[in-house]
Amino acid sequence: MFIGEFEHQMDAKGRVTVPSKFRDELGSGFIATRGLDQCLFIYPESEWARLEKKLRDLPFTRKDARAFTRFFFSGATECALDGQNRISLPASLRTYAGLEKECVFIGVAQRVEVWDKALWESYMDESASSFAELAEGLFDVDS
Repeated sequence: MFIGEFEHQMDAKGRVTVPSKFRDELGSGFIATRGLDQCLFIYPESEWARLEKKLRDLPFTRKDARAFTRFFFSGATECALDGQNRISLPASLRTYAGLEKECVFIGVAQRVEVWDKALWESYMDESASSFAELAEGLFDVDS
């Protein structure tokens, strides 16, 4: 399970160090793709396979299913760590997520998200005030 928040710097070539806490679980190869909320999603190959099956099972006759799977799969790329524990993110993914220099890696259970630091801070500022309301809407807080 991926948990935690870690800041790293991206170099001019689009390489960024993967936090040590995430490396073992990600394994030697993993998939990065466009995520939601203008971040990137990174999946270990095993989790990607489970997700891929779910998305393949969506009805291709539905316009929203076709649009989502196109968005998700067309941005996907296989990644591997280099000798310095970095990944090289394609320009298209960096542009989508607004990644330039300061990145934040966050663990979100079965996936890792990569955010531009300023976007992450803005997202957290906006979401923090409604965190309790979100919890009430998702969980039975009385139990």
